[in-house]
Amino acid sequence: MATSTASRRSGQILAVVRIVMGTLGLLAPQVLLRRLATDEQASRAGMYPFRMFGIRTILLGIELLTADDASRRKLARLAILIHASDTVSAVVSGMRGDLPRRAAVTTALISSANTTLAVLATRD
Repeated sequence: MATSTASRRSGQILAVVRIVMGTLGLLAPQVLLRRLATDEQASRAGMYPFRMFGIRTILLGIELLTADDASRRKLARLAILIHASDTVSAVVSGMRGDLPRRAAVTTALISSANTTLAVLATRD
């Protein structure tokens, strides 16, 4: 069964988001950290995880872009879990005060948008 254009496009957009965010995490984590942390030392400590996950995020994006339709739908189903858990994590971090309110809201909105893209990418 052929995949719809909207489904394919949603997967492509999600892939590009992953590649861009992964590249920032890998090569310029300070850009992402400025949006999350107010403490300079916390920002420096956060550079390692952003770099570590950056390459994984890039590879997930590339895989999503290059997969055939059946594989892309499977990858998108996994992406729903990944991005939904990111959304919950952002909300909980905001509620607990682990992230400044604005950073938590922004992160939750971005993760929610990624979850929506993943859901749309699974549709036939």
